Amino acid sequence: MTEEQSDLPDSIAANVADWTKVNAEFTDGQADRAWEPQELTWGVFGVRDDAIGSPLGDVNGLDVVELGCGTAYFSAQLAHRGARPVGVDPTPAQLATARRMMKRTGVTFPLVEAPGERVPLPDASFDLAFSEFGASLWADPKMWVAEAARLLRPGGRLVFLTNSFVSYLCAIDEGGTSETLQRPQLGAYRYQWPGETGIEYHISHSDWIDLLRANGFEIERLVELFAPPDATEHSYYEYVKPEWAHKWPHEEIWVARLPS
Repeated sequence: MTEEQSDLPDSIAANVADWTKVNAEFTDGQADRAWEPQELTWGVFGVRDDAIGSPLGDVNGLDVVELGCGTAYFSAQLAHRGARPVGVDPTPAQLATARRMMKRTGVTFPLVEAPGERVPLPDASFDLAFSEFGASLWADPKMWVAEAARLLRPGGRLVFLTNSFVSYLCAIDEGGTSETLQRPQLGAYRYQWPGETGIEYHISHSDWIDLLRANGFEIERLVELFAPPDATEHSYYEYVKPEWAHKWPHEEIWVARLPS
């Protein structure tokens, strides 16, 4: 490990190992469908973007960085809408799928192999930074939010999707989501589910507010996602059922902006 890497969390290596496995089991096989031009949706139950007021807004002509892009399907959807995306992810297998899809579709944009905690791109290079279950869940918040602020131009926006905090508090270690609290809120930050390789980060709303403000962001929206009435169980992510997510938010989207 180099001196430059010594201050990075061990969760990066753990999550690269985890997402290499998930790529082989799921994401590579889903890439053809995910890269097709389509309506924007959010989360495991595919909440329509227009149903929640389009948190990203108009991306046409914007320089966009996706932190934790995975197979970069979301960046591809933004490219269809006129954005100039750059995908950043630490997992070689995920980026290999993205490159395969670029060759297949002809939709191309830069990809950078790096964690959200340290992105080798210049300061003030982007109008929009976003994460859809990427750095927002799998990278250390204190590091990746600071990187997002560094990468954004004055007036730039940060939009990210992660698990709702209430779903984390109610998640059962052995799988599924309870209607009662399963763990304390006090001290929440980093969590490794029993028997899992990957390491997630979950913080409370008050901690998100403090962290975003400490990095210069003004918070514009918090969108709590509920499952649509016709939602069905996800074929791979079975940790939350539609019946639970009809009553409580299963995911949340934060929208923040740097001052102009």
